Amino acid sequence: MNVIAEVSRWAIPLLLLFVPMLAYWRNVPVYESFVAGAEDGFKTGVRILPFLIGMLVSIRVFVDSGVLNIVSHWLQPLFALLGLDPNFAAIIPLAIMRPLSGSGALGVATQLINQYGPDSFIGRLASTLQGSTDTTFFVLTVYFGSVGIKKYRYALKLGLLADLIGLIVSVWIVTRTFY
Repeated sequence: MNVIAEVSRWAIPLLLLFVPMLAYWRNVPVYESFVAGAEDGFKTGVRILPFLIGMLVSIRVFVDSGVLNIVSHWLQPLFALLGLDPNFAAIIPLAIMRPLSGSGALGVATQLINQYGPDSFIGRLASTLQGSTDTTFFVLTVYFGSVGIKKYRYALKLGLLADLIGLIVSVWIVTRTFY
């Protein structure tokens, strides 16, 4: 175990030393390449900033307006009809927030784990859901916006379908494994 800890501790510093040395030995202008890459990264950041601001404002309005709680309340009878534990309704805000915002979903998951406990059904389901789904709207906004893709309706549908499947499989796995 100590060997793994030492390798982990030195991996990044050695990479940060090895890559520039290798580039120098191959006659690559290291500093100029770094500056050019930083300039491209800054341009990309400026180009996607409006998309990012729009997405973050929309998420904030969605949460602060109470729509998240309303949608969660509307979905509770559906989950009761499916025969799921009544406590399962607590996971609905996380399932809704996860495709929208990673940090928002992490906040919801943290609240659930603090409220129910990390070893509870809800805590395990929140953790599994966090790892089984993605921030679809963030990915579309940042990655597609950075390369100028404007037509992404199929990617949106497929991403949301993948999130729904991730939710269903997370419930199935946690129910089969821990419940």
